[in-house]
Amino acid sequence: MNEPAGGFLTTHVLDTALGLPAEGLEISLYRVDDGGRVHLTTRVTNSDGRTDAPILPVETFATGTYQLEFHVGDYHLRMGSDLPEPAFLEVVPIRFGIADAAAHYHVPLLVSPYGYSTYRGS
Repeated sequence: MNEPAGGFLTTHVLDTALGLPAEGLEISLYRVDDGGRVHLTTRVTNSDGRTDAPILPVETFATGTYQLEFHVGDYHLRMGSDLPEPAFLEVVPIRFGIADAAAHYHVPLLVSPYGYSTYRGS
């Protein structure tokens, strides 16, 4: 796979309760600054638990603080999970910094109805 010359942002969501990629999970991306949050895009994961294109492509990639919001509550309900009302996890926010405008930032999410983890992937 040929990667763009500049930086870009990707994600991958895995459902650890089912042991499957999280297909159809909505993800929103915001840029965060002193003025608050600015919505940049909303994407939905494909059958591999990824978005079809980078969430933040090379054309709009810039250093700064960002927040991904993973709408896990709706996803788990659609998958048939027996969730309490309200669900323990409805939206998982991950706030992170991009310091290198030429790098690939990958922010994966491992999620179940009652827990999650993330890390800077490759």
